[in-house]
Amino acid sequence: MSKKIVLTGGGTAGHVNPNLALVPLLKEHGFEISYIGSEKGIEKEIIERSDLPFYGISSGKLRRYFSWENFSDIFKILKGYSQSKKILKKLRPDILFSKGGYVSVPVVFAANRMKIPVVIHESDYTPGLANRLCIPKAKRVCVSFEAACKHIPEEKCVKTGSPVRAELFGGSREAGLARLGFSGKKPVLLIMGGSLGALAVNEAVDEILDALLEKFDIVHIRGAEKLNPALNGKAGYAQFEYVTDELPDLFASADLMLSRSGANAIFEILALCIPALLIPLPLEASRGDQILNANYFAGKGFSLVLQQNDITPQVLLSKIEQLAEQSETLKKNMRESGIQNGAQNVAQVIFAVSEGK
Repeated sequence: MSKKIVLTGGGTAGHVNPNLALVPLLKEHGFEISYIGSEKGIEKEIIERSDLPFYGISSGKLRRYFSWENFSDIFKILKGYSQSKKILKKLRPDILFSKGGYVSVPVVFAANRMKIPVVIHESDYTPGLANRLCIPKAKRVCVSFEAACKHIPEEKCVKTGSPVRAELFGGSREAGLARLGFSGKKPVLLIMGGSLGALAVNEAVDEILDALLEKFDIVHIRGAEKLNPALNGKAGYAQFEYVTDELPDLFASADLMLSRSGANAIFEILALCIPALLIPLPLEASRGDQILNANYFAGKGFSLVLQQNDITPQVLLSKIEQLAEQSETLKKNMRESGIQNGAQNVAQVIFAVSEGK
């Protein structure tokens, strides 16, 4: 008799894609898979494209600052908890796996209440608020960074690395260049601001675009509703709001990257050995996890870092030129890191917990 698992997590693609990285391994092990996410979150669109059964719930944002919305969102979270209990009662899963994000909190609490074992994955250097709330309810907590273990009870913490989708390794450089309309004579710079985009990065790149295009062909993933119509048709430049099926080919075509430093993004960069300039979210827009992630990768010699508050057009241009100069060294360090795709490790934890171990 096959086992059943429910996956949850959302808010950004970084809370969804690692779940998708586990799906082939779970299917190989005979699991029936369902997904619970926010009714209006990015995860709904992503998961429905993957053909997994998706169940939407009400979700409220967990803010670390005062907002009147915190009060109304309490009721959204309570509603999500009630909805999660009904869905879990219907599905009767053997285990719940959570990748975090605020939508996961009511799902994890409902599963714990119903005595469904919970496994969590924490990607960042320190656990986020959603996972901090959920850790007491979890049987095991998988982490990407060993440093995260000091925030988690020793008997629960397992260092697994971060799950990376297998399809990212199957891209074609030729197909990517053809899709972009690039000749391949110049190195390709791939710019990604995360699934929600990065306006500050986009604007800084736009200011130095002509100078960059003298040396690079550029593919720019700008985020939803953040395209710049004035740049349409510009030679050597291709812009997208968000990329899904073509992403493996775009990664394969990229010689360099400029990226945010969410944990899932940087572990994908590491797995693919793409030299990157990381621009973490600043403290005023985050809890500082991306800064810690970026500094860790820079310390290991995997990437360069530029703080968003330090960006000027000339500084950004200089840093990208420095990245190109150091690219071979960065690639060598990544190849020799010994850090592997964590999908198999996380799957093994799930299998063990589902068997009562």
